[in-house]
Amino acid sequence: MTEIRSGRLTIIATPIGNLDDLSPRAGQAIAEAALVLVEDRRHAQRLFQHLGVQPKTLALHEHNERALAPQMAQRIAEGESLALLSDAGMPLISDPGFPLLALLREQQLPVTVIPGPNAAVAALSLSGLPSDRFSFEGFLPAKAGARRARLSILSHEPRTLIFYEAPHRIVATLTDMAELCGAERPAALCRELTKIYEECLRDSLGGIVEHLSRHPDKIRGEMTLVLGGAPERDPEEMEADRWLTPLLEELPLTQAVRIAEAQSGLAHRVVYRRALALTSGRDPA
Repeated sequence: MTEIRSGRLTIIATPIGNLDDLSPRAGQAIAEAALVLVEDRRHAQRLFQHLGVQPKTLALHEHNERALAPQMAQRIAEGESLALLSDAGMPLISDPGFPLLALLREQQLPVTVIPGPNAAVAALSLSGLPSDRFSFEGFLPAKAGARRARLSILSHEPRTLIFYEAPHRIVATLTDMAELCGAERPAALCRELTKIYEECLRDSLGGIVEHLSRHPDKIRGEMTLVLGGAPERDPEEMEADRWLTPLLEELPLTQAVRIAEAQSGLAHRVVYRRALALTSGRDPA
């Protein structure tokens, strides 16, 4: 029976490596769509060849998705069935598609999903780290100062954290994490998931950095990093961070501390200590 009906968008998860992970339902939906929105036509072609189909496609990526969204919404409103794919995994998860989905939501047009492979959840399952509560952080900022500032904020997050990272930045990211979160913090680095050279390094942050320094050949492929959560924190420190984080974005440390103290009623030593910790990863002004 046909799963795709006219006048809707179907979000379809595609394999992150092994093409056999594509579900029969996903394959049928791709074949029956009037138009398949893909992140990269050349990349999608390999999947289409595997399926033995040649659907009509249109590239939808970060450079054109806002401009194309109204046209796609109009086609759906007129009764066409469209499908949305990313290069790998679940669309919209650190991938294009949000402007279109936001517009379809605004216009109350039908959307459905065919779930499937996802690197973040797959890595979490493999990591051996707590999975009852977790936060997906996507890609950290590429610039060192912004990356360290973000990690300073996340360093006390008690939930397991999941990141995507590029191979050429992975060592720098892991080194920053070891410094700001503690070299003994448990972590797992998963690479080439579902592919021939799949690997999951389960160790401390310091241990993974050391392993990569001895085996630079491992610094390649698609990478997902899972970081164990921090121990539960002192409530006063958490309250200090809540006040300081926005203030430190705009003001010098001394002024931010003075305002946070006045507004929160916390002791100076608590607020000042947290201010130093939150700013320790930033580049000098």
